[in-house]
Amino acid sequence: MGGRVRARWAVAALGCTGLLCAVLGAVMIGTLPAITRQQVYKNVRIDPSSLSFGMWKEIPVPFYLSIYFFDVINPKEILQGKKPEVQERGPYVYREFRHKSNITFNDNDTVSFLEYRSFQFQPDRSRGSESDYIVMPNILVLGASVMMENKPMALKLLMTLAFSTLGERAFMNRTVGDIMWGYEDPLVHVINKYFPSMFPVKGKFGLFAGLNNSDSGLFTVFTGVKDFSRVHLVDKWNGLSKVNFWHSDQCNMINGTSGQMWAPFMTPESSLEFYSPEACRSMKLIYQEEGMFEGIPIFRFKAPNTLFASGTDYPPNEGFCPCLRSGIQNISTCRFNAPLFLSHPHFYNADPVLAEAVLGLHPNETEHSLFLDIHPLTGIPMNCSVKLQLSLYIKSIKGIGQTAQIEPVVLPLLWFEERGAMEGEPLRTFYIQLVLLPKVLHYAQYILLALGCVLLFIPVVYQLRSQEKCYLFWSSSKKGSQDKEAMQAYSESLMTSAPKGTVLQEARL
Repeated sequence: MGGRVRARWAVAALGCTGLLCAVLGAVMIGTLPAITRQQVYKNVRIDPSSLSFGMWKEIPVPFYLSIYFFDVINPKEILQGKKPEVQERGPYVYREFRHKSNITFNDNDTVSFLEYRSFQFQPDRSRGSESDYIVMPNILVLGASVMMENKPMALKLLMTLAFSTLGERAFMNRTVGDIMWGYEDPLVHVINKYFPSMFPVKGKFGLFAGLNNSDSGLFTVFTGVKDFSRVHLVDKWNGLSKVNFWHSDQCNMINGTSGQMWAPFMTPESSLEFYSPEACRSMKLIYQEEGMFEGIPIFRFKAPNTLFASGTDYPPNEGFCPCLRSGIQNISTCRFNAPLFLSHPHFYNADPVLAEAVLGLHPNETEHSLFLDIHPLTGIPMNCSVKLQLSLYIKSIKGIGQTAQIEPVVLPLLWFEERGAMEGEPLRTFYIQLVLLPKVLHYAQYILLALGCVLLFIPVVYQLRSQEKCYLFWSSSKKGSQDKEAMQAYSESLMTSAPKGTVLQEARL
C-alpha cells in the first residue's frame, strides 16, 4: 500500500515539473525575442549605463594604418614626356590609438565629442623602415603649377624663378618619415612669410602631419536614449549640418554615423552610411554577403561600384565633379584646391585608362577592395578594412620650367589601409554575452517545452495503466464469483435426497 502512495506522489511531482517546464518554455518562446530586443536597445545606445558605452568611448579594437608608397622609377623620363613607371613599396605599418575627449551630453538627445588619434610605427609588422627613401612627385611644385595654369604668364615665370632659387624640383627623394610626418621646405617658409593667409601649413609639410596627435573634428551624434530610430546618426560635424565643399546639396549632406557603430537589427536590405572627414563627404556601403568572424555571425558590406563614379556614369555624383575619369574623386575643393584625387588602390574599379597610363599598377578585388564586417544584431563592427588611394594630377604647364614636358596623368602617390579586428578579451566577452548566451537560451526554450511535454505524458500513461489494472481486477473478481455460485449449486443438487415414491417405482422396474 505504501509503495502505491509513493508512486502516486512521484508521478504527481513529475507532472508538476513537466507543467512548469512546458509553461516556462512556452513563455520563453513568446517573450524571449522581445526581451532580447529590449536589452539590445538598452545597451547599444550612447549612455553611461549601457554595456557598449565603454567600447564606444575607448575603442578596444587595435587599429593599424598600413601605408604603401608608389616609388617613381623613371622621374627623368617623365619630364621628357614618357609614361610614368612606379613600384609599390611597403607596407609601413603604424598602430593607431583612438580615444574620445570633451564628451558632452546635450538636451536634444545628442552627445558631442572630439576623437583624438595618434600613430606609432610598428617595425615588426612593416616591410621597411621610416628611414627608407622614396622618389615621389613634389606636391608643392607640381600641385602649385597646375593651380597656376590659368594665371598670367608673368606670374608663372616668377614662380619658375622662385622654384629655381629655392632649389625646388618636380620630383623629390625623401624618407618615409619625412613624407608621412613632415619636412622643412623653404618654399613653405617663403609662402608663410610673404603670403601668410595663402597656405594652411605653418611649419613642416607632410601628407599625414595634420593627423598625428590631432582630432577629426567635433562630432555631435544622437544617443538613441529618447529616440532610438536615430541612434549613432550624426547631427552635426564642427557645428555644421552639411558641408560646402561640393556643388550640390545632396553631395554636401552629412549622412549616416561617425563610422564606429550603426543601428542594430540589420537585414540584407540595410546599408552602412557614414561621414568621413578625411574624404570630406558621406559614404555608403552596401550588403555583400553573410558570414562568420571567430564564431560570430556577421554581414559583410562593401563599396558599391558607384562610390567614385563620375557624374556621367552616376548622376547623383555630379556634385563631386569636375571629374577627369570615372572611378576617381576630385577632392581639390577640400584640400586647398590642390589637384588631388581619391580612389580605390591601383585605380581598382575605375576607368581602365587610369591604370594603363602608369606602369606598375595591378588592380584586383582581393587586395584593393574595402569592406566592413558588422554584427547584425547590435550594429557593432567586428572586422574592417578601409583602403583608399591618394593621387596627384600632373602635367606640363607653359611658363613653369620645372614641369618640362610632363604628359597629363593622374599619378598615384600612396594608398593606405585602416584595419581593425576585435580580438582578445573583448572578443571573448562579446561572444559569450551576445552569441553563446542567446544561443543557449534559444535552444533552452525548446528543450524545456519538449521536456515538459514528456514529463506531462508520464502521469497520463500512469493513470491509463491504473484504470486498466482496476478493470482487469474487477472483471476477474466478477467471473470468479459467478463460477463459485454455480459450483455450489451443483454440489447442493448432488447432496439433496430423491423422493421415496420415485425410488420404489424405480425398484419395481
